[in-house]
Amino acid sequence: MSKLPQITAFFWIMKICATTLGETAGDLLSMTLNVGYAVSSMILIGVFLTTLVTQLISKNYNPLLYWTVILSTSTAGTTMSDYMDRTLGLGYAAGSTILVTILLAILAFWRFTVGSLSVTNVRTPKVELLYWITILFSNTLGTALGDFLADSSGLGFAGGALLISGLLTLVLAAHYFTQLSPVMLFWIAFVLTRPFGATLGDVLTKAHEKGGLGYGTIGSSIVLASILGVCILFTTLKQRRLTVAGSSNDE
Repeated sequence: MSKLPQITAFFWIMKICATTLGETAGDLLSMTLNVGYAVSSMILIGVFLTTLVTQLISKNYNPLLYWTVILSTSTAGTTMSDYMDRTLGLGYAAGSTILVTILLAILAFWRFTVGSLSVTNVRTPKVELLYWITILFSNTLGTALGDFLADSSGLGFAGGALLISGLLTLVLAAHYFTQLSPVMLFWIAFVLTRPFGATLGDVLTKAHEKGGLGYGTIGSSIVLASILGVCILFTTLKQRRLTVAGSSNDE
């Protein structure tokens, strides 16, 4: 039995919301609360490992648990990327290159050992672990790419968000109007939604003089957490209705 949600438009809305919240919450811990990138990364990686183990040992799809793990990969990815790029001094370009290489290596290992990268085939502990490791590094890469677009490319926060929006629109068009692999398009979209969330998070939190809306990390995180919470509640109630309907049909 798959413990992953169906890939619908609502899934992508929640993914963008979760990754944007991951950006603002990660910055809240490392920058606003001045914990630092290294300590924040250790704390958030610990949270990720805790939620991951809980997800792996669960027997059924649980929307709250699933999106908690997604959020933990996003927050951990934010501080991990910032630690590489800023504390270690690698810079956004070098950090992104390293993360792209790691991500491609994980996907290649998954493809050659399992035979398919389709998330509909995530039904064993081994494949599920590969799935979550891929998500962790894709979210870390997305933060680095988002920061590169916002800070180093000259596009700014809003320009970076618009560029990623355009690329996601092209992926959506390719899904409906071309014969390109749906699995490939899924992973491209999955990676791109992270820098979109990173740039969108910066638009929300950064000061006006820096090109942002100036809502701050605390206010933005509260709003995004509330939206994500409502979405999780909706999907949880829907999942329960489907479970009850399935049980009734079995009888």
